[in-house]
Amino acid sequence: MELTRAGRFALNAVVALLYLFLLAPILIVVIAAFNSGEYLRFPPEGFSLRWFRSLLASEPFIDAFLFSVRLALIVTVLSTIIGTAAALYVTRYSRRFRSLIQLMIISPLPVPAILTGIALLIFFYATDISTNSFVNLIIGHTIVTIPYVFLAVSTVLVRFNRSLEEAARSLGAGPWTTFYRITLPILKGGIVSGAVFAFIISFDQFPISLLLAGVGSTPLPLQLFDYLRFSFDPTAAAVSTVTILMTVAVVLITERLVGLDSLYTRGR
Repeated sequence: MELTRAGRFALNAVVALLYLFLLAPILIVVIAAFNSGEYLRFPPEGFSLRWFRSLLASEPFIDAFLFSVRLALIVTVLSTIIGTAAALYVTRYSRRFRSLIQLMIISPLPVPAILTGIALLIFFYATDISTNSFVNLIIGHTIVTIPYVFLAVSTVLVRFNRSLEEAARSLGAGPWTTFYRITLPILKGGIVSGAVFAFIISFDQFPISLLLAGVGSTPLPLQLFDYLRFSFDPTAAAVSTVTILMTVAVVLITERLVGLDSLYTRGR
């Protein structure tokens, strides 16, 4: 049944209000970053770039930003490899315990990150497996980002046309050649999409970083949290704005490389 003109208008209005509700906090933070006043407030007192200059001159924030980028890159590589391998195994080779394995892999998603962080903290202290806080952060972030890669790649594998691999094998290609020349290019959309999610989740991860970070290993979210405990100027909004712009840039680069719709169209 077709919607009437009034119905379409009402539906569009509701969707617009939902988007406004979701984007309003982000827009407020971005606008507040250009405030010329001494305190973080909205609406701003005037327009100024002074707080971005303050951010660039802040060594703790720069160090924390570079640390978060390095941590997120390492976690992205690990979670992409592990998540892709797990998706291939569960989709193609697991039979009897497939549902159980899937549940175990995606279990970090419904569990609050703070509980995962507490469990890891207790585990590390009880076993003495690792006393390096950077390694602990890598392990913790990887655990919570693997499900995103696993789900993204699994979505592509469900629609994967296995006859393409069979044709390659019948023409003399070995298992590794078939995987590299046929399987991997088709999975590229899911792998890249999962990797982007992993990078963003790791870069913005706060609860696990709060519990596992040690002296000299301070990710950007922790540095921002500590800063807001003692200062309330628009530098915090400037940091948030830079993070938002970086996230948007990552998404746009991904769209340029593989297309956001490739996750759903590849493998059909």
